[in-house]
Amino acid sequence: MPTPSTPAQYALILIDMVEERGCDRREVLAGTSLADSGIDSIGARIGDSDFSRLVNNALALTSDPALGMQMGLRLNLSAHAVLGQAFLTCRDLAQVMDLFLKYYHLLAPALELQFEEIGDRCVMTTVSDDALTPVEFGYELLYAAILNTLRGLLNRPQLQLRIELPYPRPTHAALYYQVFGEDLHFDCPRGRFSFPRELLYTHLPSSNPALRSLYEAECARLLADLEEEDSVAERTLRLLRKLEGQYPQMPQIATMLNFSARTYRRRLDEEGQSFQALLDKVRAEHATRYLQNTRLPLSSIAYMVGFNDASNFRRAYRKWTGQSPREVRNATRY
Repeated sequence: MPTPSTPAQYALILIDMVEERGCDRREVLAGTSLADSGIDSIGARIGDSDFSRLVNNALALTSDPALGMQMGLRLNLSAHAVLGQAFLTCRDLAQVMDLFLKYYHLLAPALELQFEEIGDRCVMTTVSDDALTPVEFGYELLYAAILNTLRGLLNRPQLQLRIELPYPRPTHAALYYQVFGEDLHFDCPRGRFSFPRELLYTHLPSSNPALRSLYEAECARLLADLEEEDSVAERTLRLLRKLEGQYPQMPQIATMLNFSARTYRRRLDEEGQSFQALLDKVRAEHATRYLQNTRLPLSSIAYMVGFNDASNFRRAYRKWTGQSPREVRNATRY
């Protein structure tokens, strides 16, 4: 199974931020594959395990709880490499969002995003994979980067989004309001951001259809290279996470991944995986997030992850995780 990866540019920005605070680069790189070779040997991407270690080292060295937000605010269009350049060539924000939804896995392979137009709002919901980085750091980084990118594209430095975060108010919440503004909400069921639908039709002055086609072709090539490395199990997990609350049966998932049911089952067997185990893994992830980040009654959570009976859900959850739903909820601090 391939190792999820992060653009090297993001890692270099993080390292630079920590060094600016007077920290030793060797301490930042400690425990990563770059510890001996240094950043001169870095390629286009680094493994997510290395990036996770960099993040944890950076947080420990700086003692800065807002490091994720500050890093996100440094991720401008140039930091997003070819995809950022493609954004600049779009006609309007609607084209930007179309490109982003097609190719955001170039920037964050472990995430799944759902985009909807609801009334007069555009809503993007974030579905996380097994994030290796701390949850708060990950959301701070992602949403600050999106906000900063939109401000740059639209030339609106004061642009604000509605931000919903799936965890309790942190101790440094005041810094969130400084960065994201007042339309900010904690303890939400899902991570989401939204903006007025009318922004989709904002004209971008650097629009260039010919260059856009060239950049999109390069994005497609890079994404194909990444996806060729993905196992069927990993693709299944990504899809199930994106379809939260629906949980299709195996034949439907096979069709959605362009396999016959027989070929899909064989490919999973070759990888030592089963569809039921993958489905249970994702349902356990979703249930755990609801238990930790919401006050929904157990019967509601059971229904949301596909159970009609709370007692059956309790038994299944203990089998999946080794803990009872009550134990997980009681261990969460609000």
